[in-house]
Amino acid sequence: MRTEELINALVTDEPSTRKRFDLVLAFAVALGALVAGSLFFLAIGFRPDIDEAVKSAPFLFKFVVTLSLATSGVGLCSRLARPGVPTKEWGYALAIPAILLALAVFAELMLTPSSSWKPSLIGSNSRFCLTLIPLLAVGPLACLLLALRQGAPTRPGLSGAVAGLAASGIAATFYAANCTDDAPLFVATWYPLAIAMVVAVGYAIGSISLRW
Repeated sequence: MRTEELINALVTDEPSTRKRFDLVLAFAVALGALVAGSLFFLAIGFRPDIDEAVKSAPFLFKFVVTLSLATSGVGLCSRLARPGVPTKEWGYALAIPAILLALAVFAELMLTPSSSWKPSLIGSNSRFCLTLIPLLAVGPLACLLLALRQGAPTRPGLSGAVAGLAASGIAATFYAANCTDDAPLFVATWYPLAIAMVVAVGYAIGSISLRW
């Protein structure tokens, strides 16, 4: 249970309390990224053609999408942890990765022959995508949920789900460096499915662990 003093401080959004929680959240993000990164480099690693891949726009675009998801998710977590603080701006920010992907898919459909659409969508790593993103997200999700417990979220399920989005963004950023499927059709299909698994887990855990 939170103390009345903590809750009142969070409700009034006192600068000292806000700064303290933001430091906790920043530490959670850094620690979660460290855990995910350690697992990535120890067990997965970069794709074999990484030297050539970094010169490819579709490969680099994946990181624009995943990092925008991670950033907007963390920003919304920060707001949800403080009662009464507006969340609309960061909620809108969560639409950025979806819009970027939609535009990229549209461009791919316009610029490539229809015969290539199905192979691009199916790719060759869908099973790995559905497995590795949730696996890499475990550490970041745990860290973010622990950080949120230092706040006073009034919507525990939603807060847990958003923590899942942020954790997925971190995990997907690492996984994207291994995945050899760069087509927007693939990314827009399989990455969201993997992310949805983490969001569901975050919602379920948050609904219980973030109550106060």
